[in-house]
Amino acid sequence: MTAKKRRRKRRSRAKRNNDRRQLVPVLAAVLLIVIILIVMLINYLVKKYSPSDERMDLYTYFNLEQGDQAAIILEDELTELRARIIDGEAYVTTDLLYEYLNSRFYWDAKENLLLYTTPTEIITAEVGSNEYSVAKTKYTEDYVPVKVDGDTAYVALKYIQKYTAMEFEVMTEEVNRVHILRNFGTVDTISVKKDARVRFEPNIKSPILTDVVKGDILYVLSSDEEAEEWTRVRTGNGFIGYIRNKYLGETGQETKEPNYEDPEYASIKKDYIINMAWHQVTNADANNTVLEAIAKTKGLTTISPTWFFLSDNDGNIESLASQTYVNYCHQNGIEVWALVEDIAHKDTIVDYEILSRTSSRQRLVNNLIAKAIEFDLDGLNIDLEFISAESAKAYVQFIRELSIMCRLNGIVLSVDNYVPADHNLFYDRKEQGIVADYVVIMGYDEHYATSPEAGSVASIDWVRKGIENTLEEVPAEKVINAVPFYTRLWEERPKTEEELAEESESEEFVPYVVTSRAYGMDTIEQIVAEHGAEKTWNDECGQYYAEYEADGNTYKVWLEDEESIEQKAALIREYNLAGISAWKLGFERQDIWDIILRYVN
Repeated sequence: MTAKKRRRKRRSRAKRNNDRRQLVPVLAAVLLIVIILIVMLINYLVKKYSPSDERMDLYTYFNLEQGDQAAIILEDELTELRARIIDGEAYVTTDLLYEYLNSRFYWDAKENLLLYTTPTEIITAEVGSNEYSVAKTKYTEDYVPVKVDGDTAYVALKYIQKYTAMEFEVMTEEVNRVHILRNFGTVDTISVKKDARVRFEPNIKSPILTDVVKGDILYVLSSDEEAEEWTRVRTGNGFIGYIRNKYLGETGQETKEPNYEDPEYASIKKDYIINMAWHQVTNADANNTVLEAIAKTKGLTTISPTWFFLSDNDGNIESLASQTYVNYCHQNGIEVWALVEDIAHKDTIVDYEILSRTSSRQRLVNNLIAKAIEFDLDGLNIDLEFISAESAKAYVQFIRELSIMCRLNGIVLSVDNYVPADHNLFYDRKEQGIVADYVVIMGYDEHYATSPEAGSVASIDWVRKGIENTLEEVPAEKVINAVPFYTRLWEERPKTEEELAEESESEEFVPYVVTSRAYGMDTIEQIVAEHGAEKTWNDECGQYYAEYEADGNTYKVWLEDEESIEQKAALIREYNLAGISAWKLGFERQDIWDIILRYVN
């Protein structure tokens, strides 16, 4: 080999060695990158598939601030409602008590009394005292049933539980919370077969709410179809969240029995269909007309004279009651259910002032019962028509308290109600149907004295709907439907130019002024005949309609007569009602009683 070839070979070997030396750092760098990528991948996979250890902030979960507030879990729902922990006892506001736990409690904010009414007794607790009374007997608790803070009253759950079917558990570890159970029966449970965690949402990255251990019993709420591996549960310590199914064991059931049963309200029930009519008595001399009024009727079982009037805001009453009147009715086999009304002094009497204060409310009850006993009345008919939403709770409490005294003295209690509508639902017909003996539907005034347009006083479909809506809340055997013996003659007078100029652009334009006047059956028939108006039958209203012109005005009338009353009376049998009533005696034709008798006999 020549020297030249040897030199070339050495240079080639050196170059290869040099290339190898340069490649090592590159390979090392590549290897390092690979290792880093592997580590990152592992970390990613660990983070993605490993359960989170993050714990939910419990004040955030329960939406609480530190202090004596306590979250409320109602049944299986974490609510925004709040209790307070005072001296180790859980208290709730009277509003919460009424809306969610037991509406039969009544809070008298003016006299600082909490009342609960049974069929025979009134139970009273005073603010700040650990005593409460049942009728005249006092009892003592080791806590204060009712406390007041400013304008807010709080009632101990322990006290509520005495008269309410409910269970509750107070938990104060970590965060104050109260679980309240009102629905009793059988619920699904499941055991924990391995220590696990309950999470806020159905995924392993969701924050932990609480830990559970093997053997714990959980209450099954639902399975999330979108989270097949999870079950929604409530824990024994008040948390609602999700647990993975792999930690769950045997299913089971748990039955809860109520600790308290609502007492049964005994009612007086007549063994005949009631045929009642109101008799308007405006002064003592008007009682003498009862002889003539009854003589014109047939099959009348009950009469309701308008005798008692709220006379002031302290629960006192005016009375037009007559013993001679009662004796005559009894001699003719007719019961007397005297009416109690709030219309006579409506400008000075405020129902809320009377009914919201326990002292005046109970004075009213005692005054009515005293009169009922004094005059040997068979019943009372409550006709308070100026009840507002503000006085609604007090009104229902009045009916409860009056029902006690009526029940103890064998006096029938009936309550008059408007046809159900959104604006009068607070009359609480459902509770009336429990505590009173009869609920009367005033099935008239579909179009009333001050209605902005002319129309029927009681079209048949409107009456039917009123009955059906009432029967959703009150048993049929307690429902009396009242019919009108009167009709309204409507006058539509064209507006003057001055009146038209005063029309508001924001209101619907009406070119005439509407007024009306009520007439009895014979009188309105005479008016229609005198003006030569033709009567035409209106199937939709179930009445004859007539219209005529006089003095530039239009007159309209939807007549009540034998045919219209028969359609309404027939509803008694159709809906198996307790009876019929009518406003008012003296407005009817005598033939009407033969019609009514077909459906009450």
